[in-house]
Amino acid sequence: MHVAAGAKMGVWLGCALPDYFGDPAAEYRSARDTVALIDKSYRAYLSVTGPDRVRYLNAILTNNIKDLAANHGIVSLLLNPQGHILAEIETYAFADRLLCVSYAMIRERLIEWLDKYIIMDDVTLFDETPRYGTLALEGPKAAAVVKEVSRVDLTKFEELSSHGGKAGSIPCWITKRSPGGVPGAEFLAESEKLPELWQVLLDEARWHDGAPMGYAALSATRLAQGVPWFGYDFGEKQIPHEAGLQDSHISYTKGCYTGQEIVERVRSRGQVNREHVRLAFSGDIVPEAGMVLTLDGKEVGYVTRAARIWDPTRIIGMGYVRKEVNSPGSVLQWDGGTATVVK
Repeated sequence: MHVAAGAKMGVWLGCALPDYFGDPAAEYRSARDTVALIDKSYRAYLSVTGPDRVRYLNAILTNNIKDLAANHGIVSLLLNPQGHILAEIETYAFADRLLCVSYAMIRERLIEWLDKYIIMDDVTLFDETPRYGTLALEGPKAAAVVKEVSRVDLTKFEELSSHGGKAGSIPCWITKRSPGGVPGAEFLAESEKLPELWQVLLDEARWHDGAPMGYAALSATRLAQGVPWFGYDFGEKQIPHEAGLQDSHISYTKGCYTGQEIVERVRSRGQVNREHVRLAFSGDIVPEAGMVLTLDGKEVGYVTRAARIWDPTRIIGMGYVRKEVNSPGSVLQWDGGTATVVK
């Protein structure tokens, strides 16, 4: 369907997804000014059932699953005992199950990791990745499009709350998600319904001067919003405080979980040797991931992800920089010019 629509395909988050549908700059502006439709077919879906499901997940994930309200979600991390990040997982509480949403690129390992912790718990883990898919709308007109296609008023939803409904005639779960603070929605539907759902959402988005958005523009949008990506900007090499996720992905009152000792030790110490930062690059060259950052000829960090954005046109990115040189305004060097740490 994407190819037939003129998309150039690429590999993003380990999956075949559109680079762009013709003009990344126009797609970027759609997300900023009107509405953008996004294919989120990079996800893994795991259902956890059984009477011990809440206690089981609460004991291994970093955020508070025990107090999760019905039809609401929360984002957590799965850590190894050394505190390093194995996975980013969203967990949604439904009447008969917990639905864990993560990344298809780590699906097999994630199932192994989660299964390892099922010891005496009355819990069953189901891989439902082939069954489901997600499409998303975001931008200032996204709420209007959602209301037109589903009669759902996003202004009455809490963030990451999920509600059963229909988009056109297609049954789906509609979840409020507000990237950059602007209300948008994700539509979780049966896989065989995704082409039809895509067309329903695309027709309405275009009626509101919107367009489909590929991942070149989406990556740029997330960098502009300061949103790090799992597998790009953080992963197994990092602990939560290095990645800057200590306030968004962790509960400090829920009790024990795997890797908690390391998290608490770093928290009490109050610092790490390097931290995740946002960067502004000089010139017109987009640095590749892994590009070394230096100061006075000494290596002080590296780039994780960078992209061109168009408001105005410039190159921005993210990376890790040693704590002694990571304050806003610090000017570092790389092979293509300078990289300035921004707030």
